[in-house]
Amino acid sequence: MDGETRTSPEPGPYRYGETQPSPAGGGAGSIDLGILIGVLVGEGHFGGDGRQPQVTLRMHTRHERLFLWLTEAFPGGRLYGPYHHGGRSYYQWMARGAYLRDVLVPLLEPHLERVDGHAAGRFREMCADYRIPLGGRLMSGTGTADGGSI
Repeated sequence: MDGETRTSPEPGPYRYGETQPSPAGGGAGSIDLGILIGVLVGEGHFGGDGRQPQVTLRMHTRHERLFLWLTEAFPGGRLYGPYHHGGRSYYQWMARGAYLRDVLVPLLEPHLERVDGHAAGRFREMCADYRIPLGGRLMSGTGTADGGSI
């Protein structure tokens, strides 16, 4: 688990406003979802590696408490780091696979557009490129599958 800080089992799907217990005893409710959306709009990346989609959040190690909270509130993601190179120190949280498709995408989809159109566009592009259905339908892809910053 090269560089991985924590592992967490993948939980069942959350619904907006519900609180689901996490292994650390926390839960993801509407406030947690609001914080996640805000952090992803400001600092996140919706993309992938050409084979699978991923949502990535990379920030300085001074935000360690935020990352630890994130792993408790959204335990299907994985925390990597801390990394120290090139004069930088940072953590990286990633959501991929079934957790991204079955939990995170349905959580984010109804809210991103009204919060930030640019982030919503990057999110839709990731879903189209990696054939993730939105609103019960598959979006047509752009063919790039290279992702990009939001």
